Amino acid sequence: MEDLVRQWLVKIGENPEREGLKNTPQRVSEAWEYMTRGYTQDINEVINSAIFSVEANHMVIVKDIEIYSLCEHHMLPFFGRCHVGYIPKGKVFGVSKLARLADLFARRLQIQERLTDQIARVIMDKLNPEGVGVIIEARHLCMMMRGVEKQNSSMVTSAMLGSFHESIATRNEFLELISHEPRI
Repeated sequence: MEDLVRQWLVKIGENPEREGLKNTPQRVSEAWEYMTRGYTQDINEVINSAIFSVEANHMVIVKDIEIYSLCEHHMLPFFGRCHVGYIPKGKVFGVSKLARLADLFARRLQIQERLTDQIARVIMDKLNPEGVGVIIEARHLCMMMRGVEKQNSSMVTSAMLGSFHESIATRNEFLELISHEPRI
C-alpha cells in the first residue's frame, strides 16, 4: 500500500520525498487499514455473547449512531447518523452491539442503500425479532466536493423488515420516536 501511495503522489505531481510527505505513505496505509477494518471483522465475534433473554416485546431503539464510510464508486467518505429499532421476541442485543454492527458494515467500501439493508438483515438473522427498522441519514463527499457539488444535500435510506414493513402503525411509531429530540 505504501508503494502505491508513493506512486499516487508522483502521478498527481507531488514529490513523495518532500518534508511534509515523507511519512504520508505510511500514514495513508494505516488510515485505510483502519477505515476498512470491517472486512477483517467477524459478525459473530462482534456480537460475542451479548444476546440476552428478555420477556419484553416492546420496541428497542438506538438512534443517532454516528457512521463513517467510504463510497465504493469514488472512495470518498460519507458520514451521518444511523437509527436502529427492533421488536424483540425473547432476545435482545447488548446496546453497544447495534453500534458495533453499524460500524462493521460502514467500515467497508459501501453504498448507503446496501449498508442500511445489511444492518437490518443481520439483526433479523441473529435475533429473529418481530421486526427491524434501520434508517441512515448521510452526507456524501462525492456529491459535495466533486461532480454536482451540492454541499447541502443529504441522502436518507431505510430498511424495514417484518412488522416494521407490514404494519404502518409500527413503522410510524419508529419514525416518530427517532424524530424526537432527547430529553436527557
